[in-house]
Amino acid sequence: MSSKGGNLVIEKSYDFSVRITKLYRYLCEQKREYNLSRQILRSGTSIGANVEEAVGGVSRKDFLNKLSIAYKEARETNYWLRILRDAQFIKQEMLTL
Repeated sequence: MSSKGGNLVIEKSYDFSVRITKLYRYLCEQKREYNLSRQILRSGTSIGANVEEAVGGVSRKDFLNKLSIAYKEARETNYWLRILRDAQFIKQEMLTL
């Protein structure tokens, strides 16, 4: 179920969720890190879920509210990524495409 050719925000947030899921697996399997990895999985995949909900919003207010939540989750995810980098669980290169 690809949305290729559709909404760019939906596509990018979905792709980001996949990358976060792979990071979660890496942290658990390779680094044996379970607490921070759960946090990054939750916030990182929530971004795309809230974008999807926003697109299906029943009103402009509902749409903006869900996008606002996605933005807050993105900021939280950035926080966890910085923690993982600075605690040396991941390298800076892992944070770029």
